[in-house]
Amino acid sequence: MSTDIHSELHAELAERTKHLQTVARSLKEELFGIDDIIDRVIESLRAWYVLPQLISRPVIVCLWGLTGTGKTQLVRKLAQHLGFYDRFIEVQMDGFSHGSGHGSRGSISAMLAESGIVEGTPGMLVLDEFQRFRTVDGNGHDAKVERYQDVWALLSDGRLPPALSMLGEIESSLAYAEYEQDRDGPADKKKLKKRKLHLSPWEAREVKRCLKLPETLLQIMAWKPAEVHARLRAFRDAQQNWETDYSKLLVFVSGNLDEMYAETAQRVEDCDTDADIFHALTKKLSVIDVKKALANRFRPEQIARLGNNHVIYPSFNRATYVQLILSICDRYVSEIQESSGVRFVLDAGVYEQIYANAVFPAQGTRPLFSSIHAILSATLVNAALWALERGANGGDGGEPVWLSLDASVPCIVAKYRKARRQFPVVLELSRLKQRSSEDFRALLAVHEAGHGVVYGVLFGRAPQEIKINVASFEGGYNSYEQRKTWSKENLRDRICVSLAGRAAEQMVFGDQACTSGASQDFMQATANAAQYVRHYAFGSRLSRTDIANDANDDLNTDVEATNPEIEALLAQEHARACALLETHTAALMAVVDALMREGSIAPAELTALLDLPATPAGESTDAYAALLATFRARKADVLQPAAGQGRGAGPPAAAARVLRALA
Repeated sequence: MSTDIHSELHAELAERTKHLQTVARSLKEELFGIDDIIDRVIESLRAWYVLPQLISRPVIVCLWGLTGTGKTQLVRKLAQHLGFYDRFIEVQMDGFSHGSGHGSRGSISAMLAESGIVEGTPGMLVLDEFQRFRTVDGNGHDAKVERYQDVWALLSDGRLPPALSMLGEIESSLAYAEYEQDRDGPADKKKLKKRKLHLSPWEAREVKRCLKLPETLLQIMAWKPAEVHARLRAFRDAQQNWETDYSKLLVFVSGNLDEMYAETAQRVEDCDTDADIFHALTKKLSVIDVKKALANRFRPEQIARLGNNHVIYPSFNRATYVQLILSICDRYVSEIQESSGVRFVLDAGVYEQIYANAVFPAQGTRPLFSSIHAILSATLVNAALWALERGANGGDGGEPVWLSLDASVPCIVAKYRKARRQFPVVLELSRLKQRSSEDFRALLAVHEAGHGVVYGVLFGRAPQEIKINVASFEGGYNSYEQRKTWSKENLRDRICVSLAGRAAEQMVFGDQACTSGASQDFMQATANAAQYVRHYAFGSRLSRTDIANDANDDLNTDVEATNPEIEALLAQEHARACALLETHTAALMAVVDALMREGSIAPAELTALLDLPATPAGESTDAYAALLATFRARKADVLQPAAGQGRGAGPPAAAARVLRALA
């Protein structure tokens, strides 16, 4: 008998495990760019799905990411594939949950009671837009929150107490109505209608939910006050039935934490920075970043109840956007062929221009869907009608209509046999990126080339991007890899790079033709120079110089004395930038030509121009490990172990005491 039970259990576990693998594959086919996220989510719910009898408290999975990265979509599709869509609740934590009745709008327990999730059995709950459910304001003070207060008990152990205060209010209301009737004696029918001697539909629903009653709402609404009082007394006497058990829930907490994404989340207008650079920045985020961001919105004990299973969505990389564009365009083409019989083939330029005019890395997929619809939907319909008029049909051997995109006009060009037709399209970002003035392009190219060349020479690697065709603002930019720390040498190098744009203008255009475009550069250089002298003790002083906010602050506030040193440092680094550009004039002009021609230059091209060594991408630091090894070798005679303390002789006495204390 036990062998049969064991075999049945083994077969069930194997079947559920196999189904999870199938679900993971299906999700990866339907959702692009989040394979790692899917794998982690599947692993997080494996025990809950395969062996739910082991679960004694809710399984909590937190999904954090920028808008449009597929958080909610993943959870909804997961519920469908697992067969839990009838036991699935989605709560908008900003207080605008769809489908919630009057009595359940502020209570998650009420929504659960109205759902298909049976007490003590597995179900799925999504707490979406969780970042808007803040309990701490911007100053760190408690914020008044009235809705969904039962969420914290639910996240703690999944066991929810009844709303006794609400039941008390209902009981008091009925008792008062009875008292009024007894005091006034018989009343006419009009006054009797106004008396509240029976439960309203909302009150009946609350009584049914809290007391876990099998009766229908109509039956409960027909009860007289005495029956309601009796049921309430019986419920209070049987306290073991009070709690509602939702301990086997799978809870997804989902939202955007702008604090975690720092600049990235706020640069919504940025359509110029390469998606791979955004992806690399967001890929570095960890559970520590999540908890820091949560601390701005919630109390410590509430953050603890969210657990440690925080899954962070990076922004999409370029490959994912390309995959999405190909998939969506293929769907449009297939649908128009199915409805009209006309087969379209899109030139590579169509995909390239869609990418250039649709991708906002900080905003995910939504702008992409909108742009593809605007560029392709009407064009395909019009082109299909045009092709049909020229004899295209499903029976002509499947000869396609070829579509290409001319961004200079701009229009999509349709070709069928020898016929040709232009269909105008709006390419707003391409228009904004065009620098029609040759003079302005020359100015931007020289300025940005100056920054890029000096950065490459001093830091031994090319900037991540150098661009002058920018839609987000009037100008151009360089972007550089992050550093974990700044040494005295490379902080001076950073100042030099900031001043190199002005130095390039001065060298190429002359001193009198220099522009105000370097004002932001000088602001950054001055800030770095002030930190160099006043904060990091890289100048002639050791004390940190600052401005006191309180009369009792123990600070060196002699700011005036540091100003000449800061100015001298800026002058030195500007002169160094000029000298470096004179030395590397050929490389500077090659970069200028590339920017004038293409609007940008690839890092590999600049690396080759300056003959820079190949360096790994990512955060960089100076060679401190090598410097440590050099110091160790130089001090080898001093660092020799004392007699009796060599290898195998045991730790020194002080170390032994520390080890004993730790033990």
